Amino acid sequence: MEGFLDPRSDLVFRRIFGEHPDILRDFLNAMLPLDSPIVSLEYLPIDQMPVLPVYKRGIVDVRCVDENGRQFIVEMQMQWTAAFLQRVLFNASQAYVKQLEKGETFELLQPVIALSLLDDRFVRDSDEFYHHYRIVNVGMPERRIEGLEFVFVELPKFRQARPGEARRVRWAWLRFLRDAADAGKAGHPSVEAFERETGINEAINEALRISRESNFSPAERDAYDRFWDIVRTERTLIQGKTKEAMEQGHAKGHAKGHAEGRAEGRAEGMAEGLELALKNMMAAGIAEAKAKGILGIK
Repeated sequence: MEGFLDPRSDLVFRRIFGEHPDILRDFLNAMLPLDSPIVSLEYLPIDQMPVLPVYKRGIVDVRCVDENGRQFIVEMQMQWTAAFLQRVLFNASQAYVKQLEKGETFELLQPVIALSLLDDRFVRDSDEFYHHYRIVNVGMPERRIEGLEFVFVELPKFRQARPGEARRVRWAWLRFLRDAADAGKAGHPSVEAFERETGINEAINEALRISRESNFSPAERDAYDRFWDIVRTERTLIQGKTKEAMEQGHAKGHAKGHAEGRAEGRAEGMAEGLELALKNMMAAGIAEAKAKGILGIK
């Protein structure tokens, strides 16, 4: 039985979530901690954003507004760097500001919620895969300022244990996003078993149907393959820069320690080497906390 193309790719993600508002509505209602569910929505045009150096194909987003005026930005990100975090903040802030025409009052502003689906890890000191951020009073977090909210979902950390009924649809959507492309492969459920397990409502069943290989032309399949080639290249580049930075740091620390011939010299040299490695990694776009975790810096 034919399998599914990976819904994390730009082509498939946009085909599913960028062309079918009923599917997107079900997905957002499952994924977001909303005060009231989305009843209907319509798509918004995607502004032309500046292309980040190197990461040319790692991001895809869909934007929409619901019947109450709430705006939603849904992003699929293949790699995590500090630059992507700034991009998420920029996009959500721009969407919030651009709601008003000249002369309109601030009372007309409606909330903007950014949902970032990450095929990477960005919180290294936690096993939690779901992160919800709001603007809150530091001393009394139950008090918040409405307007901007951010949800980050780390797909590699997603647990496969079946949850309670309240989270069942979210679980099925995450299973679809992360594991659909592996259905039918060795060591994974068959295509039929995967459909039975995840196709728990009409929206998810439709997403499964859309993502079948036969629904894409040869030209689209070529574009799909090129997407993954580029993603693999970008990931290799990030890993290479990380390895290079670490090697530079260790080499400088060893050289200085050897030249001075004292334990103090080696310690000082290693400290300077780690500092250099940290700077190089951050210059390559790797978040400071992530870089420190890789280098073992507290």
